[in-house]
Parts: sequence; structure tokens; C-alpha cells
Amino acid sequence: MLTTITSVALLSASGCVPPSSDAPEDDSNIFDPDAPPMTEGDWVRPPADTTWQWQLQPNAVGEINTTYDVELYDIDLFDVPTSLVAQLKSEGRIVIAYFSAGTFEDFRSDADQFLPAEIGTPLGDFPDERWLDIRSANVRRIMQARLDLAVEKGFDGVEPDNVTGFSNETGFDLTAEDQLAFNRFIANESHRRGLAVGLKNDLEQIPQLVDYFDFAVNEQCHEFDECETNEPFIVDGKPVFNAEYADPFVNDVDERANLCQTASDRGIHTLVLPIDLDDAFRFSCEP
Repeated sequence: MLTTITSVALLSASGCVPPSSDAPEDDSNIFDPDAPPMTEGDWVRPPADTTWQWQLQPNAVGEINTTYDVELYDIDLFDVPTSLVAQLKSEGRIVIAYFSAGTFEDFRSDADQFLPAEIGTPLGDFPDERWLDIRSANVRRIMQARLDLAVEKGFDGVEPDNVTGFSNETGFDLTAEDQLAFNRFIANESHRRGLAVGLKNDLEQIPQLVDYFDFAVNEQCHEFDECETNEPFIVDGKPVFNAEYADPFVNDVDERANLCQTASDRGIHTLVLPIDLDDAFRFSCEP
């Protein structure tokens, strides 16, 4: 059935939940590009053959479509009510929380927690979204609070987005080492809280990061002929979830069939979706 999205008041009046008791007040010792991966703990580890659905915005009737016969749902951390998370979990689904870890979104309830000096240039085609200085301890604390919110709402894991600032024009002099430190910090802090965590894009750093993450979420690797870079996840028995948006995959049955054959050959879970991720249509390369 379809479930209506409603807003939930889970954040404090300041728009930010306090860090969990497990999160150290001084995280300087864990914000390290050479920090080892946290591999021991009790969190969901999605099997390589996990099927998935990705919807971040409500559909035409203002709802999240929960009718797909898949094992994992990836939905928005802030906008989805706890009741929907609980419903999906009661149906045996793995439920993943999407949030942006590397950009400022002025419409989020914790937006006032960021300092002006931490907010950089606009993100491509999204003028209401701006890159963050991921070296900032304040930014890291806000991300810890978002992970705490994911735990509070009952999510099984998280999909932290926009973790590729080092290869973009952010307004900050971010290095590859800065990005490794931040991404490993996010992964280890997720695991510290019992959350699975996925690596979003950042293809260039997969060899250095695959041990830290439980799955990968990729966009357009077929369109840009980059799917082979996800191979380390597949070799490790971790699922690679992919979304494609290009018109030929949407409108041409033969192009889509070729795409799906390639995805099957590579062991990648590919969906053809609207770029707004609003369930306007969905083509799956899996039965």
C-alpha cells in the first residue's frame, strides 16, 4: 500500500539532536585519513544480492510507494516519519536513511547550526545546496547528530551523499586526504552507532574506502562507462546499487535491455529512475 509522508518533530528546538553517548566530545582522534575501519559490531550487512528501491521525494499524490517487492528501501532521513520506517521494517525490509553529508541545504531543520565560514559554493544544478568545509569540527558534530537521528527514527543504515568535495569546486582547498578522513569518519561513526553505511559515488577513492563501507550507491556509472570501478565492492560480496537517468534508458526498450544485461553481467543492482527520485516511473533491471 502507499503510505503518506507526514512531518515529524524529532529535532530539538535548535534543529539538532545531541550527539549520542557513544560519540566522543573531542573527535580529533578519529578524524584521521589513516583511521582503521570499524569492522566488528552489530549492524545490518546487506547481502550482495539485495534488491532495492530509492525514493527521496513524495510522488504525485504526496506519498512514498511501499509496494515494491524489494529487500531494501533508501528514503530521506528528515522527511520520512518514524511510522513509515517502522512499517517497512515490520515487512522485513532494510531501511536506509539518505542525508547530505557534504553539502549545506537551507531547507533542512538543522541548517542554522552551520557557520557561514563553513558554507561554500553552490552545487552544480542545485542552487539551494552548497558545499561544506568537511574539515570543520562543527560540521562533523552536525553529521554525528544526523546519525543519531537515524538511530532515533529506527533506520538500519545511512546513505551519506556528496562526499566528493575534493574533486569539485567547493570554495575550499579540500584535498583527497581531507576527503578520506571525512568519509572514514562518517563510516566509523555510523558503525559506532550500529548503522550500516553506503559509499555514495566517490569512485576514485573506492580502493581506499571499500573496507569501511557496507554497500555502494552509484549514479550513472553505465551512462559514463564507469561501472568497473565498483568492482572492489562486488569482489568483497557487498551490493552495488545504481541509478540511471538518461533518456535512452527511459524511452528506448532496446537500450534499456542492453543496460540491464550489462548490469546483470557485472552484478550491479540497476534502476532507471526519474532524476527527482519521486517515483514518477521505475524500471528495474532485476525480476
